[in-house]
Amino acid sequence: MDDRIKELIELTKTKFGLGNYYLKRHSIERSLTIFNETKYILSMEWFPDQVTVEEDDELNPEGTAAIEMDIHTQQFNSAIFVGGKTYADNGVTFDDLDTNIITNWIEKETRLTYGKHFQLKKEEENRLLFEECTDGIAVSPGGFIDVEWDSKGQLTSFTVHGNFPSKALVNEEKYTLSLQKMEEIAKEQLQLVYFPSFEKECLIPVYAVEESYITNDNRSIIPFLRMDDRGAFVDVNQILDWQTQLDEPFERKEIDWNQEITTEQAFAQEPSPDAVPISPEEEKESVQAVIDFLRKVYPDDTGKWRLHTLSRKNGYLHALLKLESQTNLVFQTKLLLVIDTTTSQVVNFMDTQDIEEMFDSFQKFGEVRVTKEDAYNKLKKEFQLKPCYVYDRKENQYLLCGAFDCQYGIHAINGEVVTLNEL
Repeated sequence: MDDRIKELIELTKTKFGLGNYYLKRHSIERSLTIFNETKYILSMEWFPDQVTVEEDDELNPEGTAAIEMDIHTQQFNSAIFVGGKTYADNGVTFDDLDTNIITNWIEKETRLTYGKHFQLKKEEENRLLFEECTDGIAVSPGGFIDVEWDSKGQLTSFTVHGNFPSKALVNEEKYTLSLQKMEEIAKEQLQLVYFPSFEKECLIPVYAVEESYITNDNRSIIPFLRMDDRGAFVDVNQILDWQTQLDEPFERKEIDWNQEITTEQAFAQEPSPDAVPISPEEEKESVQAVIDFLRKVYPDDTGKWRLHTLSRKNGYLHALLKLESQTNLVFQTKLLLVIDTTTSQVVNFMDTQDIEEMFDSFQKFGEVRVTKEDAYNKLKKEFQLKPCYVYDRKENQYLLCGAFDCQYGIHAINGEVVTLNEL
């Protein structure tokens, strides 16, 4: 074992009081932040000495400490004791369970500041849940900090997940949005969609708004970014068409998502290959690979699919496609293609059409009697608009936006207000 890894393991053992534990396994993992920064993580699983484990048992026994540490900052991303049981001796213990005391401990551990980078979201018995923020304003994609302890005040779970941007990445400005100012945008976001009802085996028409982020300055809409949307990417935004079908079978290839990371790569802070920009030549070859795939698997769909983005993931290129003409189903039809960069060929894919086929036998329930205008007037009092700093990948900045959403919809047949998460 590399001496530098040994040192980090000893640091972990001392920090969490793991004298009654032995290191069962460890590995080095690599990940990217949404800012395309490469992180190397030391992942460890510590087993309690007094718990007998069968050699072929892949499950971690109760009390196992699963811990992840950033190799370069030596900060801990997570420390979770399985089943909320700890055998730690002289580890992390909160003698005083005051919220401020625990918050101060988090600040020291994360080098973040309460109120500036995170704020309390939920307080439960033996647990505090915090959400990521920037000077008290929510951010998207959002992160969290979760802390749990047992009846003795001993730490049983600690997780830090988020981006916590520096001031340099935040475009600060005065928030000026209001629902009155963005009435036209709100009307555009209100759409008639069909929710499947398994109980009645039918499709129920409901007017609902799509969650969106409206920029504070020019009232444009920023696309929703998931926490796992990271790596180099390009917006292609191209409708794909072809003249002839390709009469060849498509064979899926098994993909090994595991990447062997060496100690040398980790300590040299070698940038992840997923951070390498996608060249114009790669983009051109990938577009052709996607078209060839569609000619084989969806030969009659010329002009029906739009290639939205290409992005790097685990050494492959991922192509995201959506049907140009979508149905009114709440589920949007998408294709995710995996392209081998060495051969410039599609090797695997995921298709949401399988989900839609589950509802092929469902009939539309009743006749739509409510107009969009009436639905809007009924629903607008339920609209929510809150300030939120949203990361824009093109600008590499957090822009101040209004997070526009509504938990309710209008039943398009009877005009009743319905709760969306109950449909």
